[in-house]
Amino acid sequence: MEVHVGTSLVFSVEGQQAVLPAWYTSHSRNKPYITWMLNKNAGPFQILSYLGGVVKVEETDLKTRMGFLYPILTHNISVFINATREQDSGQYMCSVNVVDDTIRLDKNVGIINLTVLVPPAAPTCQLHGSAIVGANVTLSCSSKKGKPSPMYQWQREPPTLQVFFPPAQDRARGTLKLTNLSLEMSGVYVCRAENQAGSKNCSIVLEVHSTSTKAVIAGAVLGSLGALATIIFFAQKVVGYRRKKRDSQEEGANEIKEDAVAPKTPSWARRPASDTMSKTSTLSSIAGTRQPYGARAPSDTASILTTTGSYRGPPPRGGGRPPNLSPPAVNGTPRLARAGAVPVMVPAQSRAGSLV
Repeated sequence: MEVHVGTSLVFSVEGQQAVLPAWYTSHSRNKPYITWMLNKNAGPFQILSYLGGVVKVEETDLKTRMGFLYPILTHNISVFINATREQDSGQYMCSVNVVDDTIRLDKNVGIINLTVLVPPAAPTCQLHGSAIVGANVTLSCSSKKGKPSPMYQWQREPPTLQVFFPPAQDRARGTLKLTNLSLEMSGVYVCRAENQAGSKNCSIVLEVHSTSTKAVIAGAVLGSLGALATIIFFAQKVVGYRRKKRDSQEEGANEIKEDAVAPKTPSWARRPASDTMSKTSTLSSIAGTRQPYGARAPSDTASILTTTGSYRGPPPRGGGRPPNLSPPAVNGTPRLARAGAVPVMVPAQSRAGSLV
């Protein structure tokens, strides 16, 4: 008895069906014992078996997606895997045993390596640098998924078709370097990511400008901000000046000047003479006659007339002599004189004490 395989390498695209071809030869008519195993990094484990006419699929990710392709009695032991996934890749081993048949050493085992290919995911195109005349830019293209790793190809679309080669283009990294840009280099650039499973494209529009648009925008923004800051500054100055002026005016109106002198107006200057004479007066007698012999009698005291509210003038300054306030005598009789008033005669006493 001997096991045969159609090929040792099988490739499948993710999502499609894969077939692992195998069969065996034997002179016995007895039912075989067949096992399929998958050998991965963790080691081989059984995925499918046939024993005593019964097919058994083990509890793995492949349980609902695999089985024998033909009836076992045909000696064809090929298996199928539907909706293949990337993790289905690995080494598959099939072994056959027949009870009454001679087994050659290592001839009852077949090995098939399955590789599930993953087509590239839609790549992403990007522009790095400023697209201005005379500058250098780099176009990049990358796909997040693909097995094996995709290769990249850049080209410029019609009407100016252009294909790029190394060193300007790096097919493994997906970069394209454009140096010394000119206005004529503007156009649509397409990147194609491809491997054995398929290909996907992305594109980018390159617009070369004579001046840096970013610099113009930045200058406009900075100019606007500067003008706004200037307006705010002067507005604050004006508001502060007006507020300070208003506060100064209010403070000046409410301030009490301590050094101000109130005007003085003599009360007698505003009143008529009749008003002055109507005030209550008090007469005091002063002794005005001297006695030639002995001590003075108490009755010799001169009479003095003092008028309440009378104006006697300002006080003496600089130690000067006070003015003579004694009233003049008329025929030897003292008289009290007041400005603006009628003179009053004060009677004098005789030596005997009688009024004269």
